[in-house]
Amino acid sequence: MGLSAKAVEAVLEGVLPRPHGLHARLHEAMRYATFAGGKRLRPFLVEHSARLFGVDPAGALRAAAAIEVLHTYSLVHDDLPCMDDDDLRRGRPTTHIAFDEATAVLAGDALLTIAFEILSHAATHPSAEVRVQLIARLAEAAGHDGMIGGQMIDMQAPRNTFGADEIMLLQRLKTGRLFEFSCEAGAILGQAPQDDRERMRNYAHDMGLVFQITDDLLDVTSTAEKTGKAVGKDQHQGKATLVSIYGVEGARAEAEKLARRAADGLASYGAAAAELRALPLFLLDRDN
Repeated sequence: MGLSAKAVEAVLEGVLPRPHGLHARLHEAMRYATFAGGKRLRPFLVEHSARLFGVDPAGALRAAAAIEVLHTYSLVHDDLPCMDDDDLRRGRPTTHIAFDEATAVLAGDALLTIAFEILSHAATHPSAEVRVQLIARLAEAAGHDGMIGGQMIDMQAPRNTFGADEIMLLQRLKTGRLFEFSCEAGAILGQAPQDDRERMRNYAHDMGLVFQITDDLLDVTSTAEKTGKAVGKDQHQGKATLVSIYGVEGARAEAEKLARRAADGLASYGAAAAELRALPLFLLDRDN
């Protein structure tokens, strides 16, 4: 994912405001959060899904930058004391610790807003209809029936006894919807048929669950030094996860099944989808 990450970093450098004026502190916080490292997984999905449909790489990278800044906003807000109350993100102080709570809230708001500004620009795609479709799908993925809805369920999780179905719904909304957008964006940019868009969403669903299960496994089995964030939070807060329900080995087996199904779902694209098909299996062995 190295080349993809570097290409997206270059676009992010250009689209994010440089610190200036009396509100320079806001720009600094936006950049602090965005350039904190990270896997750039969602941009990778946008870029590689776009390749399947012959999309202009420059437009794909702008869509990739949009999903990354929106994802970053969600992390900034998730880390706030009123949410998950985390002090560490990607191995360094979270935005509200490095700056202050009010600045972190505003930086998150600004990152959310600029995502749609990026997608609306003609440089993303010459067709206004395509740009509107991207904006609509990202709004749906991030909104009340998407990531934000999932966060609401997650906040209530410690006070509820969730089974596997409820946990998978939570994860599909909170993290999975942005993965779905990331994979479908390439098909939207390429003006591909609905069958292709659905195939990419199905892949994203299974791959997203693999990502979340392995994340939950790391929360149980890894250390803050390796993951770059606090571990053991779910157990401490009394949250049920697929790991707590299935056990470590059972959760690993479920992740392996989902990873193979995700890979098989893109077989019809042949060698062009090789990296996307390899990703779910790669996630099984991640340590951060």
